[in-house]
Amino acid sequence: MLITTFAKLKMQRKGLVIKSTGSFIKVKLQDGSVCDCKIGGRFRMKGIRNTNPVAVGDWVMIEKKANEALALITELEPRRNYIIRKSINLSRETHIIASNIDIAFVVVTLKQPRTSTGFIDRFLVTCEAYEIPACIILNKTDLYTDDEAIDLWADLQYTYDTAGYELIPVSAEKKQNLDAVKERMNGKICLFSGHSGVGKSALINAISPGLDRRVGEISDAHDKGKHTTTFAELIEVMPNTYVIDTPGIKELGLIDLEKSDLDGYFPEIFKYSHACKYNSCLHENEPGCAVRQAFEEGEIPHSRYVNYLGMLHSDELQKKW
Repeated sequence: MLITTFAKLKMQRKGLVIKSTGSFIKVKLQDGSVCDCKIGGRFRMKGIRNTNPVAVGDWVMIEKKANEALALITELEPRRNYIIRKSINLSRETHIIASNIDIAFVVVTLKQPRTSTGFIDRFLVTCEAYEIPACIILNKTDLYTDDEAIDLWADLQYTYDTAGYELIPVSAEKKQNLDAVKERMNGKICLFSGHSGVGKSALINAISPGLDRRVGEISDAHDKGKHTTTFAELIEVMPNTYVIDTPGIKELGLIDLEKSDLDGYFPEIFKYSHACKYNSCLHENEPGCAVRQAFEEGEIPHSRYVNYLGMLHSDELQKKW
């Protein structure tokens, strides 16, 4: 009996999920080997409400039987953090994009395609809510030579400097300013996210040319990107430095957030909220609102305050009272 128990324990091994396409999962074990896995039947019965009970970046325990091609994932270790979006699958509620992230980069562009500040702010709010440090990469700077693009660039820089976020302007195509990105990435597990067509795969190729990630085209009809990455994958781009490349995201829903907490996820709004007359102030038209006053005096960028109000009135947020 003791021998059987010991043998069973020896089959349990710990690993990091590096690729997940749904039912097919690759796990990198601690000895460096990679194992093809599936989720064990008992694991599926733990009441997980996500479309993907296991995500890239998860640490898991696996059990490999000698007579089976695929190992079984039997246990999921607690996640340090994760980033999540609403699922397009109506039978489930949410989809975890990736977990255990050291820093999240949202890659944005001013044209071909243009990224809205609404999308950027939803991404940043999600990172704040799940305690993930975030950084903005402005790609395709070689295209921003006309006056309109230069003004948009300056406005974006001012907006996110005021909010306390670093914005790194780069050109993956021309390989410009990549060292600034590499410095922020060094030694970390990094999430790269953004709309299709903003150049995530091109940026990864520029950082680590040997990877040769497939790069998509831009649709002329709609100025939108075509998907080239169809599933999340963890890739080593530099020694001890990993990128989680994700499929392009069209929309990013706000999950499990409450109206009364939203101002805490906007650093420049939260800074003024302590001076509001009422603790329950939502910073709309309440008397004695220090946030509204700061906005009217130009201390809070217009797009950030407008996007805050848009999220506040969305059906996605819950009320405590």
